Amino acid sequence: MREDELERLRSVAARVAAGHGLELFDLQFRRESIGWVLRVVIDRPAADADRDGAEEPVGINDCRRVSEDLSALLDVEDEPIGAAYTLEVSSPGLDRPLRGEVDYRRFVGRLAKVVTHAPVDGQSHFAGRLSGVEDAHVLLTEGARVHRVPLDRIRRARLEVEF
Repeated sequence: MREDELERLRSVAARVAAGHGLELFDLQFRRESIGWVLRVVIDRPAADADRDGAEEPVGINDCRRVSEDLSALLDVEDEPIGAAYTLEVSSPGLDRPLRGEVDYRRFVGRLAKVVTHAPVDGQSHFAGRLSGVEDAHVLLTEGARVHRVPLDRIRRARLEVEF
C-alpha cells in the first residue's frame, strides 16, 4: 500500500476515533499469516486524566464502537482498500510504547524500560520509575540512582506492567 493511501486510512481512523473522544495511536496495514490486517490502535488523549492523575483505560466497548464505525465508513469510501482484510481495533495495552516527551510526562510515577541507540554513561538499557523530563532528558529513578537519558538517544521505550 502506498504512503498516500496509508495517510488516507490514518485520517479516516483518526476522525472516527475523535468522534468517540479518543485518538489514533497507531495504524498498520500488513500481510500476516491470516492475510491482510488493518490494525488500528486507539487511546485516550493525554488531557483526559482526572485530577488524581489517573485515567480510564480504553475498554472493549470503545474498541467495538470504533471498529463498527470505522468498518462502516471504510465500506462506503470512494477508494476501497483493494484487498480483503481483517480489521483489528485495540488499545496500546498495559505495556504501551512511550512516544516522545508528552508520554514521559504523562506517565510520571510508572515503571518503564528505555533502550538507547547509543550508550549513556556506559549503558544502553535502563529500567526505573519515570520521574519526569528535564532539559531534554528523561529522568528514570532506579533505587537511589536517577538516570538522565537524553530524549534524542532513545530508540524505544515502554511502560512495564505492575501488579
